[in-house]
Amino acid sequence: MENIQKIVLIVHTLIALGIIALVLLQRGKGADAGAAFGAGASGTVFGARGSGSFFSRATAVLAAAFFASSLTLAYLSSQRGGEEETLLEGAPAVETEQAAPEEEVVPEVDMPELDPAEEPVDENEGDSDMPVLEDE
Repeated sequence: MENIQKIVLIVHTLIALGIIALVLLQRGKGADAGAAFGAGASGTVFGARGSGSFFSRATAVLAAAFFASSLTLAYLSSQRGGEEETLLEGAPAVETEQAAPEEEVVPEVDMPELDPAEEPVDENEGDSDMPVLEDE
């Protein structure tokens, strides 16, 4: 059943590419006005009006084939085996190790240590040049 689905998918892709090519080969609606006055219409392979109808019919046939292959792919995918498979079922199990919590590391700081004989300076003393703000 999978081989049939692969074949239909390849045909579906080729039909889609064919539709793209046919649409790009067709002339726009504005090209008809130029062809009415003889602007290069005699140089086409299919004549002045023949190319439009040929490409239009070919596009319609490929569009119908694309629609039929889309329905065929939908039917084939619904008729697959009864077991449901997800992406996670086939994936290998990943083992993770839980690391023990590390001890808190205190970074070393290059600050001079206070000599225990020295007393800390009180910031509120009047010796500093900076004004002191009073708490309310």
